[in-house]
Amino acid sequence: MSYLYYPGCSCSGNTTGRAYSESLIAVFDELGLAHDELEDWNCCGATMYMSVDENQAFGMAARNLALAEKQGANGNGPATMVTPCSACYAVLSKAQHAIEEQPRIGNRIQDALQEVGLAYTGRVQVRHPLDILVNDVGLENIADKVKNPLTGLRIACYYGCLLARPYPIFDNPYDPSSMDDLMRVLGAEPVDWSLKTRCCGASLSGTIEDVGLSVSAIILAEAQRKGADLVATACPFCQFNLECFQPKMIKKHGLPREMPVAFFTQLLGRALGIPEKKLGIKRLFRPLSPSKTKRETESYEYN
Repeated sequence: MSYLYYPGCSCSGNTTGRAYSESLIAVFDELGLAHDELEDWNCCGATMYMSVDENQAFGMAARNLALAEKQGANGNGPATMVTPCSACYAVLSKAQHAIEEQPRIGNRIQDALQEVGLAYTGRVQVRHPLDILVNDVGLENIADKVKNPLTGLRIACYYGCLLARPYPIFDNPYDPSSMDDLMRVLGAEPVDWSLKTRCCGASLSGTIEDVGLSVSAIILAEAQRKGADLVATACPFCQFNLECFQPKMIKKHGLPREMPVAFFTQLLGRALGIPEKKLGIKRLFRPLSPSKTKRETESYEYN
């Protein structure tokens, strides 16, 4: 099976999600998953653009779907486009639903695509890499390839608000477990916590910073209270918000301490024995230590 890789803006070039893209490609190569980058892809429009101009946002997303359909993959089967960014994943999925379920929007999108020599007939699967790893590769197969088990590491698996919602395509939208299951077969211990799908603050970190910081601080503090050594995430925006502003969270909102926030693909890659340089480990602001980080379970009160 072959996949079309859609990196999106946040995982391409020298961007905040570069380590995510590096570790994902390294993991796919290690597991023998064939992948080609989607040619001439464009920004999906991101979630914010939908509140500005829904038609143009859907149009931008649909262009990528049409390109994937044109480029093709998997022989006579539908092209499978894998996108690591949860925002891209949600927007592309929303565009598909809009085209299929809302004729007015679908007709406008088709007309716009026709003007640039493209068409979309619905023969594209949009999937997140977590879905592919758990359901295509399989947890048992991954477990057999583990070389460096993450034994003793307690991980707070953070899915964010977009990965399993609004469409429960491969996981429970209220209590997702796919990342927990993956970390478990890698030898780690996923912690049981209630904020795994809470919003990280999204773009508020760059617009209303204090609100964004408080939201992220609450998430990290709860992970610490539950005894997690680090947070694993599946979205470049979530990773950026939770990791990069921790000194401000400590100062302004009483976050007990700093803690590592890594992409789940980096942890998977480490367990598979992939060299850390290929996984972008050194790009993290809060480096992962070879062993468990010190656990602290201080109480946290919102400031």
